[in-house]
Amino acid sequence: MAVTDVEAPAKPARWTAQWKELYSEVIQSGLCTGCAGCVISCPHDVIGYKHEPGAYKPFHLEEELGLDNCIHGEKGCTSCTRACPRFRAWEPQADEHLFARTREQDEVAGVYQDILLTRASDDMVHKLGQDGGFVSALLVWALDNDYIDAALTSFLEGDAGEWKARPGVAANKDEVLASAGSRYTYSANTLALNEALEAGHQRLALVGMSCQSSVPPVMWSRKIGKVGKPIVFNIGLLCSKSFDDSIFEELFWTKYGLAKHEIVKMNIKGVFQLWMKDGSYREIPLKECHAWTRDGCTHCPDFAAEHADISTGGIGKDNDWTLTIVRTDLGREIVSRMIADGSIIARPGDEDPGAIALMNKLAAKSRERWPAFAVADPRGPAKAAKGNGKAPAAAG
Repeated sequence: MAVTDVEAPAKPARWTAQWKELYSEVIQSGLCTGCAGCVISCPHDVIGYKHEPGAYKPFHLEEELGLDNCIHGEKGCTSCTRACPRFRAWEPQADEHLFARTREQDEVAGVYQDILLTRASDDMVHKLGQDGGFVSALLVWALDNDYIDAALTSFLEGDAGEWKARPGVAANKDEVLASAGSRYTYSANTLALNEALEAGHQRLALVGMSCQSSVPPVMWSRKIGKVGKPIVFNIGLLCSKSFDDSIFEELFWTKYGLAKHEIVKMNIKGVFQLWMKDGSYREIPLKECHAWTRDGCTHCPDFAAEHADISTGGIGKDNDWTLTIVRTDLGREIVSRMIADGSIIARPGDEDPGAIALMNKLAAKSRERWPAFAVADPRGPAKAAKGNGKAPAAAG
């Protein structure tokens, strides 16, 4: 029998990128979303984070080699770049890890199995939650049914009415409900990881905007080690942008006389909706809010939280239902069980075709943000060749 020469498969290139490359290619370039994946992954605790207006970015704490380099990186540490969901080929790596393939051009809002409209069956959960209260119901159910020990989510800092979002840990129903509702300012919920681990929680859900929900699968794909293992369930929030905290004083108060301590609830449905303590309701045109968009959102291509187990958002025609995109087998298993035991009410997503159309429109529009200087994947190959950083309306 003849022996045929067969080339051995090429070994993957050794990963050598460290803080120096992260600082240049992501933080200084404007790609950084402030997700804090690099912060929680750093085994040497030398990456800090400014969670304040005008910042929401990581920075290096050591000065031996300057703020743009790292002594540990020079010695071979690569954890920060392995964790970054905006560093180089992050999107296809996350796709391959979760779905064993990359997204197709016509999958405008990413890979998914089901789209539903959901709402919490529990009246209290529905009332305190945002839109249909699905995320709150989901976390309570996952805790009660032994899927997770706690969730990394956001709370409001300080006294009532401060509206300053902060990362925190919810480990029971009361804590889940205390964290319910949307803020539209930024909270890097990944930063609550150490708090959760110190409390002894080992199986965690991450609730975060699209940039944060890409952190775990990017970590897993790049084999960062144990830091990503506690996150076993990933809930992504549909997000076109978040706003700097200064919007409360500089726009809502200065122009409209709306004090933030008088605001009891907010939402975005074509306008910035505000409900006040005195029972009044106000709308602020979104175009007036654009000046307070966080810098980290200006290049983000992912509206639909494409790398979560389940992605959710309140973009439907009704304020009391949640558009729910089920992406992974784990997501489908949990949602199916919640429907079966009556924890949530669910309807087919196509009962609100306008919501699905809007999701696809906003997902395509977000991809137009991805700049020409970065890797081509989030723009899609068709536009990458032209190099103008924009995607067609129907492209993925």
